Amino acid sequence: MENVVLSPIPLPDLVSEIVRAVRADMDTATVPQPEELLPGEEIAKLLHCSMPTLRAWRRHGYVQGYRIGNRVLYKRNEVLDGLKRIRTAKQARG
Repeated sequence: MENVVLSPIPLPDLVSEIVRAVRADMDTATVPQPEELLPGEEIAKLLHCSMPTLRAWRRHGYVQGYRIGNRVLYKRNEVLDGLKRIRTAKQARG
Protein backbone atom coordinates (compact mmCIF):
# COMPACT_ATOMS: atom_id res chain seq x y z
CA MET A 1 0.00 0.00 0.00
CA GLU A 2 1.39 3.38 -0.95
CA ASN A 3 1.47 6.42 1.33
CA VAL A 4 -0.82 9.22 0.28
CA VAL A 5 0.44 12.72 0.96
CA LEU A 6 -2.40 15.08 1.81
CA SER A 7 -0.31 18.02 2.85
CA PRO A 8 3.30 19.13 2.98
CA ILE A 9 2.97 19.04 6.81
CA PRO A 10 4.78 16.07 8.39
CA LEU A 11 2.44 13.34 9.65
CA PRO A 12 3.17 13.81 13.41
CA ASP A 13 2.48 17.54 13.13
CA LEU A 14 -0.75 16.89 11.23
CA VAL A 15 -1.91 14.37 13.85
CA SER A 16 -1.12 16.74 16.73
CA GLU A 17 -2.98 19.59 14.97
CA ILE A 18 -6.05 17.38 14.48
CA VAL A 19 -5.94 16.29 18.14
CA ARG A 20 -5.66 19.93 19.26
CA ALA A 21 -8.63 20.96 17.11
CA VAL A 22 -10.81 18.10 18.37
CA ARG A 23 -9.95 18.84 22.01
CA ALA A 24 -10.71 22.53 21.54
CA ASP A 25 -14.06 21.64 20.00
CA MET A 26 -14.89 19.24 22.84
CA ASP A 27 -13.98 21.85 25.45
CA THR A 28 -16.42 24.36 23.99
CA ALA A 29 -19.25 21.84 23.53
CA THR A 30 -22.08 22.29 25.99
CA VAL A 31 -23.95 19.43 27.61
CA PRO A 32 -27.71 20.04 27.62
CA GLN A 33 -29.02 20.56 31.12
CA PRO A 34 -31.85 18.30 32.26
CA GLU A 35 -35.26 19.88 32.59
CA GLU A 36 -35.86 21.21 36.07
CA LEU A 37 -38.93 19.63 37.69
CA LEU A 38 -40.61 21.75 40.35
CA PRO A 39 -43.50 21.00 42.72
CA GLY A 40 -46.81 22.78 42.29
CA GLU A 41 -46.23 25.06 45.27
CA GLU A 42 -43.12 26.56 43.69
CA ILE A 43 -44.81 26.92 40.30
CA ALA A 44 -47.79 28.65 41.93
CA LYS A 45 -45.38 31.10 43.60
CA LEU A 46 -43.57 31.62 40.29
CA LEU A 47 -46.84 32.38 38.50
CA HIS A 48 -48.33 34.33 41.45
CA CYS A 49 -51.45 32.17 41.45
CA SER A 50 -53.17 29.82 43.87
CA MET A 51 -52.95 26.02 43.82
CA PRO A 52 -56.59 25.64 42.68
CA THR A 53 -55.87 28.00 39.76
CA LEU A 54 -52.77 25.99 38.83
CA ARG A 55 -54.79 22.76 38.90
CA ALA A 56 -57.46 24.36 36.69
CA TRP A 57 -54.82 25.47 34.20
CA ARG A 58 -53.47 21.92 34.16
CA ARG A 59 -56.95 20.48 33.52
CA HIS A 60 -57.52 22.95 30.65
CA GLY A 61 -54.15 22.04 29.15
CA TYR A 62 -52.46 25.41 29.62
CA VAL A 63 -49.64 23.85 31.66
CA GLN A 64 -48.36 20.27 31.58
CA GLY A 65 -47.95 18.38 34.84
CA TYR A 66 -46.12 15.11 35.37
CA ARG A 67 -47.41 12.72 38.01
CA ILE A 68 -44.61 11.00 39.91
CA GLY A 69 -46.04 8.86 42.67
CA ASN A 70 -48.66 10.95 44.42
CA ARG A 71 -47.06 14.28 43.44
CA VAL A 72 -47.48 16.40 40.33
CA LEU A 73 -44.30 18.09 39.13
CA TYR A 74 -43.93 20.72 36.44
CA LYS A 75 -41.12 21.61 34.04
CA ARG A 76 -40.17 25.26 34.48
CA ASN A 77 -39.69 25.91 30.74
CA GLU A 78 -43.01 24.34 29.79
CA VAL A 79 -44.85 26.35 32.44
CA LEU A 80 -43.34 29.61 31.22
CA ASP A 81 -44.33 28.69 27.65
CA GLY A 82 -47.81 27.89 28.93
CA LEU A 83 -48.17 31.46 30.16
CA LYS A 84 -48.45 32.54 26.54
CA ARG A 85 -51.41 30.19 26.05
CA ILE A 86 -53.07 31.49 29.24
CA ARG A 87 -52.71 35.11 28.11
CA THR A 88 -54.01 34.27 24.63
CA ALA A 89 -57.05 32.49 26.06
CA LYS A 90 -57.85 35.45 28.31
CA GLN A 91 -57.58 37.88 25.37
CA ALA A 92 -59.85 35.69 23.24
CA ARG A 93 -62.58 35.84 25.91
CA GLY A 94 -62.38 39.60 26.30
